[in-house]
Amino acid sequence: MSLQVKYSQVLALAQELNMKDINVAEDEGILKLSGTANTPYEKNCVWDKIKEVGGEAYSDIKANISVANPDFFHVHTVESGDSLSKISKTYYKDANQYMKIFNANTDQLKNPDAINVGQKIKIPNP
Repeated sequence: MSLQVKYSQVLALAQELNMKDINVAEDEGILKLSGTANTPYEKNCVWDKIKEVGGEAYSDIKANISVANPDFFHVHTVESGDSLSKISKTYYKDANQYMKIFNANTDQLKNPDAINVGQKIKIPNP
């Protein structure tokens, strides 16, 4: 099996996340992946997928992923059923960090209990 087939889920995720300047090459048994993720969160998602496919001791892939906007962790589009604590749990694994998200978005949020579907909320770096 070629490495591009083995890591096809990683490549599909990179495309789904709209990574820029994706370059993939196979050289001497190593898949080399480079590109630019939009946010640190998306970069982490790609690395998590690499570990999921290749295991913790992967040796057949090298990834050089830069980040276009390191100023914040991610931009979350509010969906039906979201709350700041639910969003906080998603990105920080801790629902109690919701005020960190609120404080980063006081330009558009006046109350941590009032967010609207479709709003784009900045998620600060952990």
